[in-house]
Formats: sequence, structure tokens, C-alpha cells
Amino acid sequence: MAVNEQTTVWGRVDETGTVFVTDRGVERAVGQYPDGSAEEALAYFTRKFSELEGQVRLVEQRAKGGAPAADVAKTVTHLSQTLEDAAAVGDLEALRTRLAALSGAVEKLTEEQQAEQRAAVAAAVEQRTAIVTAAEAIAAKDPSTLQWKQVSATLDDLFAQWKDHQQNGPRLPKKEADELWKRFRTARSTVESHRRAFFAGLDAEHKEAKTRKQQLVAQAEALAGQGTAGIPAYRRLLDEWKLAGRAGKKVDDALWASFKAAGDVLYAAKAEVDARENEEFAGNLEAKLALLTEAEPLLKATDRVIARNTLTNIQRRWDAIGKVPRDQVKVVEDRLRRIEQAVKALEEEHWHKNDPEKKARSQGLAAQLHDAIAALESELAEARSGKDAGRVAELEESLQARKAWLAAVDR
Repeated sequence: MAVNEQTTVWGRVDETGTVFVTDRGVERAVGQYPDGSAEEALAYFTRKFSELEGQVRLVEQRAKGGAPAADVAKTVTHLSQTLEDAAAVGDLEALRTRLAALSGAVEKLTEEQQAEQRAAVAAAVEQRTAIVTAAEAIAAKDPSTLQWKQVSATLDDLFAQWKDHQQNGPRLPKKEADELWKRFRTARSTVESHRRAFFAGLDAEHKEAKTRKQQLVAQAEALAGQGTAGIPAYRRLLDEWKLAGRAGKKVDDALWASFKAAGDVLYAAKAEVDARENEEFAGNLEAKLALLTEAEPLLKATDRVIARNTLTNIQRRWDAIGKVPRDQVKVVEDRLRRIEQAVKALEEEHWHKNDPEKKARSQGLAAQLHDAIAALESELAEARSGKDAGRVAELEESLQARKAWLAAVDR
């Protein structure tokens, strides 16, 4: 159907329904809108322009937001080609100008992203190198000093970091990536070799320790018939057990249970003997406690002869009484030792006071001090008569010192 001609700034519709756009100063047909009015025809192709403008605006926003430069460049190229003969009515040249401006932005974005990529790769190389260095540090350690459970966990963690870095980090240059992987793989292989050697040696040690402890168990069990008399031999076996090494926790626990059970038999026999002895010696304990009560006044004795005679009599009776229960031996012996030490101290004090050599030395020194005091008193009298104050003070000081020495000697 015929339509009335409709014209706008960027296009028109003729009476046949053909829509034209003015682009770069030249009018060209962009299409027809059959069965519609001129206004509807222009509105349709104007919407087409709006859609193109929306795409240009979107790529501008992506470029500004730092989208990958290659993606932005690809979109700009595609839109530029589309705009060459776009079937739309609007300022197509303005859209081309905006796309052209984006080309410079894309170049800048490309440079920035390349710089960021280089920095990211450098950081990734540094991080992956740190992983390698950590693995190499473990490989360089003395295998005998390593805690293998901890080492295995650490290496597993380093390998997990490596895989995560490889999967989620930036792609490294092939040469550097290969070299780092070779170093990491070598370090892991070295550690694994050390681990295998360590556990092979440990297995041998465990086997040897197991054999030795089995022998000790058999020897301990053979002592059962000896009862209490077998305890010294069992203690020697226990010393050997401590030096036998480890055979692995489960094996050690099982063997120790058997070894201890053999000892329990001996100590059970000893407990029976001790119980019988305690019952048998209970009367002896009462007798010795009575002796201690009798002897304890000696702690305050002053006559050494009476104290010594009394103590000697008590010691003779003490020995005649015999043993006391084992758990009371130290208790009663300690009480007797205190009494004995008190009597000994009393005797030592007497000897100290009456030592002939000491008395002779004291008497000789006392005589000398008496002579010195007499001489000083004579000199002091002369100094006083001569009213020599300085000499008087000096002689008085010397005299007091000699008298103090004499008093000490007399004591």
C-alpha cells in the first residue's frame, strides 16, 4: 500500500515505503517496511540505529572497565564492518568516530594488560620458585634428622600448591616452567629416596629389636620358678630391655605386656613374703619403738659418760630384737640415728674443750697475752704521767685488743 513520504534529519521514506539514510553526505536505501505507515517505517530503522549505538556504548564501557584488549579489539572490528552499510537510520558516522576513538584506547589497554601480564608472570615465577626452593631445602637435610610424617605432609602441601598454581595461575614461559618442574621433581625424588632408605633401615632395626625382646621375654618367664630370688635377674633383664630399641608400637606393647607379666609373678611372690615378714616382725617393731621412747631423753643429755653407756646398752638390745616390717625400717632407723648423733655431738664438745694440745696452745698464748697486757699497762701509766695524749690513746687501744684476745682464749 502507498504511504505518504516522511523525512527526518538522517533519513526519509518515499511513497513506495522505501527507507533511505543519509550517510557520509550520500543517501542510500536501507530497506522497506511493508504494510506500515511512513512513521512506523522510520521508527523501525531508527530502533536499528539505537541497537547499534547500544552495542558501541557497551564496548566503550568494557574498554573502560579493563576487559581483555583482544576481545575489545575484536568487537570494535566487527562493529566497524557492520556500520559500513548498516541498515539503520541515524548518525552512523558518529558511531564510527566513537569506534575509531576506541582503537587508541584499545592500544593503551593492550599495553597496560601486557605489562600486567608480564608482572603476573614474574610474580608467578617467583612464587613457583619459592615452592621449588622449599622442596629442595627438605631434600638437602640429613635424612636421619627428619620427622617423616611432617615431611610427607609438607611435600604434599607443596605439590598441591604447585598444581593449583599451574591450573589457576598465569601461564609461564615453557623454558622456565620446564626447568622449575625438573628441579621440583628432582627434589621430591630425592626426599622419597631418603624416606624409603630410612624406613628400610627402620624395619631392620624393628626386626632386630623384636627378636631381642622376644628373647628377654622368654628369659623373664623362665625366672618364675625362682620367686623372690629371681627379682635381681629380672631387673638386669629390664636394663637390657631399655637398651634393646623399639620394635614398632603394636609389637612393643604386646611384648612389654608379656615381659611385665613375667615380672608381676616375681613381685607377687615378693609381696607374699613381705606380708608374712610384716606380720612376723610386727612385735619387733613394738619393741624397737619402746626402745626409742626410752632413748629419746638422750637428745637433751649433758653427761657424756652416762649418755654413751645408756646408748650402748640400747644399741645392743636394738640389734638383739631383729628386723621390723620393711616399710618401717627407715622410720625407726632415722629416729635412732638422731639420738646417736646427739650423743656423738656431746662427746665431740667435751673433746673440743679438753684437747691437751689445744689447752697447751691456749695456755701459752694466754701467758704471752698476760705479759703483753702488763707491759702495755706500764707504758700507759708512764704516758699518762707525761701527759702524752696521742700516746695514751694508742696504748689504750692496744690494751683493749689484748684483753679481748685473752678473754677469747679463756673461753
